[in-house]
Amino acid sequence: MLSWITANIGTVLITLLLLAVVAIIIVKLRKDKKKGVSSCGGNCAHCAMCGSCHGNAKK
Repeated sequence: MLSWITANIGTVLITLLLLAVVAIIIVKLRKDKKKGVSSCGGNCAHCAMCGSCHGNAKK
């Protein structure tokens, strides 16, 4: 097992780094959602999802 880890240390480190970045992103998104923060700019006229996220938005 130790020889496999030694032979693949680069792959193992990059995988751990990517997993850490994804975990940080998920934590940030969950915190923002709990605070009510979103990426919506509120300009539904220029949005492909017009009317689906705001109840009072007009199509």
